[in-house]
Amino acid sequence: MGEEGNENLNLINVGGSLPVPNVQAISDASKNCTEIPEKYVRPEMSESLVQNGAAGPGDFPIIDLSRLHQDSEEEIAKLGAACEDWGFFMLINHGVPDEVINKMRGAITKFFSLPLEEKKVYAQRPGTVEGYGQTFVISEEQKLDWGDMYFLSTRPVAGRNMKLWPTNPPTFRDALHEYCEELQKVGTFLLESVEKSLKLTTLMDNHKDGLQAIRVNYYPPCPQASKVLGISPHSDAVSLTVLLQVNDVQGLQIRKDGAWFPIKPIPGAFIVNVGDIIEIMSNGKYKSIEHRAVVDTERERLSLATFFSPGVKGRVGPLPEILEKNEARYKTFSMEEYIKMLFSFKLEGKNILDHMKLPHA
Repeated sequence: MGEEGNENLNLINVGGSLPVPNVQAISDASKNCTEIPEKYVRPEMSESLVQNGAAGPGDFPIIDLSRLHQDSEEEIAKLGAACEDWGFFMLINHGVPDEVINKMRGAITKFFSLPLEEKKVYAQRPGTVEGYGQTFVISEEQKLDWGDMYFLSTRPVAGRNMKLWPTNPPTFRDALHEYCEELQKVGTFLLESVEKSLKLTTLMDNHKDGLQAIRVNYYPPCPQASKVLGISPHSDAVSLTVLLQVNDVQGLQIRKDGAWFPIKPIPGAFIVNVGDIIEIMSNGKYKSIEHRAVVDTERERLSLATFFSPGVKGRVGPLPEILEKNEARYKTFSMEEYIKMLFSFKLEGKNILDHMKLPHA
């Protein structure tokens, strides 16, 4: 899994987040009162239009990975339609063993139940994005999310910073390593299937030796849950995200047709979404979709997002195959330039894509 002293090779000098209070501690302190700090109050929540009822089977695209493995043209077409029309889908029959998932869930739950001082051992260092803390806080004035997170770069394996991998609980390192190995198979095959659905042959060229990272999200209960956001509306700046619900508290919402659409996961399924890089590489055919997380008044919510992106030597831009017949709608950056740009922005809507769009697009 890498040497104990490794410094991360993938996310050096990309910028960091301003230090912010630990939300879990604020939540614990607010249990006997109804006041929350003003920085977390989001006035826009009172104006949000939310669809009644959570979307479940029948309301939301479902992709069967086992059928993609059988090279089913029907399933590849379904995948393409999901990426084009929704930007999100549930993934069933993904092949990740239950014991691997349950071991990961247990390790995450135990880690976030540790005292704050123990978790702070793995806190982000100034100027970096890895570790326990927060990301995308770039000014003292911006509103804050009601959530804590743990961000780690997990692939390439040689680039892991093992100083930031917890030794308590003792199962965490092994659980995360096994989970990431299984998820790499899923993510790679999904990207290959996306390439097929686009009828392209070069999407995977930029994903050789691709990057993988994880973000564990912890959303404490909030006495005024209707006034805060666990994570601000945003699209993911990566190629694909595979999300695991760690416990059974719902909170994910996606923006569709001008309203917020709550998502109710199928037991055992992953939730997958298209990221900005796929939108850029497909020159806008497939769409990354804004999503957010809301929180509960009484129960904590935990989720684990696994991100897949091109390798550090890759390029982010419309694929040459597409540009043979279409005018480019987005700029092209090296992956290194793209990562540095990403962490200089706050998490807000589709701001990365807005920055990448060409003036005529």
